[in-house]
Amino acid sequence: MRTIVRAVSFLAFAMLISCSADTERMVVKGEIKGLKKGMLYLQYVPDSTLVNLDSVKVNGNGAFEMEVEIEQPDIFYLYLDKADGNAINDRVSFYGESGVVQINSPYDAFQAKSEIKGGPGQELYEEYLRNKTRFNIRELELFQAKNELSLPSDSAKLDSLEGLAVQNIRRSYLYSINFAIRNKDTYLAPIIAVNDVADANPKFLDSIYSNLNQEIAASKYGRKLKELIGKE
Repeated sequence: MRTIVRAVSFLAFAMLISCSADTERMVVKGEIKGLKKGMLYLQYVPDSTLVNLDSVKVNGNGAFEMEVEIEQPDIFYLYLDKADGNAINDRVSFYGESGVVQINSPYDAFQAKSEIKGGPGQELYEEYLRNKTRFNIRELELFQAKNELSLPSDSAKLDSLEGLAVQNIRRSYLYSINFAIRNKDTYLAPIIAVNDVADANPKFLDSIYSNLNQEIAASKYGRKLKELIGKE
């Protein structure tokens, strides 16, 4: 009997070590200044649906902390439901990895003024988002300019604006592709390929995938990228 107990204990210990080796801990904490009442949800997309990993109720104090196990770095979201009767709530995205992610923001400008401090991956993600925002702003400017035209007299201007819009989209795609290739040794490379340029020319996606190291190619987004380009 004692031998059996020892064998079972050893097996349980081995399983615990195995599980620990496959997961890491991420702590997300911070303060939503001025928030008196609401809910915070830590979210991510495991496949195609946004799911809640954890949540914390805010009641009189905007400080919060959540801790979860993650298998690998990924894009996570912190969603704020201010419980103020306003249907418009806010969500911020961040690059989550093992360790501590600090998120501070005023409750009334949660998305616009959030300050996120994490690891090197978060800094790289913020750099990428800053540059992508420029293309998004340019797209809105061109869209507004087209809406202000008086057709049909301004048809030539419309053609010009549509050409500029196509050029802006092309430049945005090339930026994402080149960014992923330059940062091929990070989990962010296949994330960008899958989330932002999945419908790009397959040869560009193949260039990103072919430069990934074995570990990143075997990650969730590495496998999704492999499926996109039809590799066996």
